Amino acid sequence: MALELKRVGEVLWELDRTYRADMRVPVRLVADESLLDQVRRDRSLEQLVNVATLPGITRWAMGMPDMHEGYGFPVGGVAATRWPEGVISPGGIGFDINCGVRLLATDMRRADVGSLERLVHELSRSIPTGYGRHGRIMLSDVEIDRVLTEGCAYVVRERGLGREEDLEHIESTGSLTDASAACVSERAKQRGRDQLGTLGGGNHFLEVQVVDAVYDPAAALAMGLREGDLTVLLHTGSRGLGHQVCTDHVRVMDAAHRRYGIELPDRQLACAPLGSKEGRDYFGAMCAAANFAWANRQVLTQTVRDAFVRILGPSTRLRVIYDVAHNIAKIETLAGERVCVHRKGATRAFGPSSTDLPAACRGIGQPVFIPGSMGTASFVMVGRDASSDVSFGSACHGAGRALSRTAAKHRVAGSALRRELEAAGIVVRCASNEELAEEAPLAYKDVERVVDVVARAGIAGKVARLRPLGVLKG
Repeated sequence: MALELKRVGEVLWELDRTYRADMRVPVRLVADESLLDQVRRDRSLEQLVNVATLPGITRWAMGMPDMHEGYGFPVGGVAATRWPEGVISPGGIGFDINCGVRLLATDMRRADVGSLERLVHELSRSIPTGYGRHGRIMLSDVEIDRVLTEGCAYVVRERGLGREEDLEHIESTGSLTDASAACVSERAKQRGRDQLGTLGGGNHFLEVQVVDAVYDPAAALAMGLREGDLTVLLHTGSRGLGHQVCTDHVRVMDAAHRRYGIELPDRQLACAPLGSKEGRDYFGAMCAAANFAWANRQVLTQTVRDAFVRILGPSTRLRVIYDVAHNIAKIETLAGERVCVHRKGATRAFGPSSTDLPAACRGIGQPVFIPGSMGTASFVMVGRDASSDVSFGSACHGAGRALSRTAAKHRVAGSALRRELEAAGIVVRCASNEELAEEAPLAYKDVERVVDVVARAGIAGKVARLRPLGVLKG
């Protein structure tokens, strides 16, 4: 049976639930014709159809414009299941729990920096990058449990790594109260014990950028973003700890779902009812891993601040604009219904009338960050109230992969890409040419097009564009 989507909005497509007998809800996708064509090149639409079969799923299974194939859920997949009878699926969150993005801003102009090479080198020297790298903090048993339970609050208030005001500019203030350190395995804790303040590998990065365009002056002013200012964008998550949490609980749910009478079209969608022991244990462990990720980005924030001070002087200040999580599930109320929203490769995009936002964001909407790839711009947006009805209050988390990592390495040489970026005035620090090639701009969809589709769908509005000046990757 042909998989034919019908247009139900300017950039909104739907596949009716009658497409397959086991579907409980329709499938919806936010895309224009070009992005829709790219989505059809992998299995992500088929994966989204599988998501539509999950018990307790409500309204529709949603695909973002950056959607591509993933584990179980497609990356860029969003689904809401009813609380507490609906299921929770680790595949709908992913292995890198709370892999998120934090934007820092300065009041400094590009000309104030002088040698950008010195600054990026100092950042590279200060921040451990790459798979398996450990940081400068070794947590005891008590300390890691406090990080898992308290998140950013612990590292700010007890370790002095940051400022109290930072917490007000982090989603959920960097701490989920449902976190349970007891539901995190000793193996996961061991993997995370020395990884606070590390960037990791893959698509994780740090970019020094400049605000080179402002589209919404009022929102930019409210955030404290001015054209010409330097910014820093951080993208990393829960590292080996989060990966182990997902691995542990996928195994448990794969063994348990049949006991609850759940039949799945794909074992990668292993799940359990939210109210079951398996569901509660995973949710507690996932929240704990999310807290670890926020704490990781908080430690990195302080490391970045210290590096800026060493190079640019003691008066240098970096403010947290916002920190958004993706690869996470949260219990929220949508259209009067209590649901668990799975956001895999997607972020919240709550509108200005939401009460679940810090005071600084009310009236403008939650900041949404859509990074490009090395050499392309990143965008700051703000959520719109319409996002609640369109996409469960969600936006995409980036441009989205157009090529696999293997295909990218076949298309571009890392050494040539390094020379190309440096010729464009972008300082690059990445130890491996192979990993650099995996994250080449050609491996990603057109971020300008993705951002345009998000705006046309009424999910979020453009605020500012950030141009890369220096890139640090694992």
